Amino acid sequence: MESAIQPNAQEPSREKAKKAKKDRVTWWQSLIILAVTLAICLSAGYYVSDKYLWNKKDAQLDKQLTFYKEQVDEKPNDPKLRIQLGYTYYLKGDDSAAIKQYQTAKSLDKNYFDAYLNLSIVYDKEKRIDDALQMAIKAVKISPRDYKGHLLKGRSYRKLKMYDKATEALQEAYRLKNGNTDVIYEAGLVAEAQGKKKEAEQLFKESLSFDPTYKPALNALDRLNSKNK
Repeated sequence: MESAIQPNAQEPSREKAKKAKKDRVTWWQSLIILAVTLAICLSAGYYVSDKYLWNKKDAQLDKQLTFYKEQVDEKPNDPKLRIQLGYTYYLKGDDSAAIKQYQTAKSLDKNYFDAYLNLSIVYDKEKRIDDALQMAIKAVKISPRDYKGHLLKGRSYRKLKMYDKATEALQEAYRLKNGNTDVIYEAGLVAEAQGKKKEAEQLFKESLSFDPTYKPALNALDRLNSKNK
């Protein structure tokens, strides 16, 4: 008799065990869901803060600007510090302040290559192409073996539609810096401006062979492809 009723006696304990196991699973599931939800909320909150409340780049530039202002105050006759301060202004989009610092650097050292090079860059941005060209020409005279001056000369000549001179300057830049993507890309722009689409396409592709992620060349190829459609 005892053996006949033994299973019935264990039935409640089995049910309790199943219920306890189910409760444990439910508890763990709840904990996991809570953790995942919290993680999503935190990450979403960080994303919103990072995108809308924190501008790390601007904050870093502000610190950089303060630093170089202090440095220039301590050493106002150091052209290198003037260039650094001017470049920081340039990155912040204050071209006028950048030009002022570059010109000061140039007045402190009339043969300071970086002053003329940076003035050419900011003048180009301001569409003062003649001024950009003059600064590039001066940079080349100071340092004829630095490809960057020749590159900027080529860019200015292209924008002035002086394509032969642009090509000549870029060829010299390439001779000094073989395989440079900026130089090859600029040569492609000269070809494109002259209506030589196939040559331009080849040059843009050549620049990508040295740097497959070079965005100006990728955009240029997209532009050429859209024109062919």
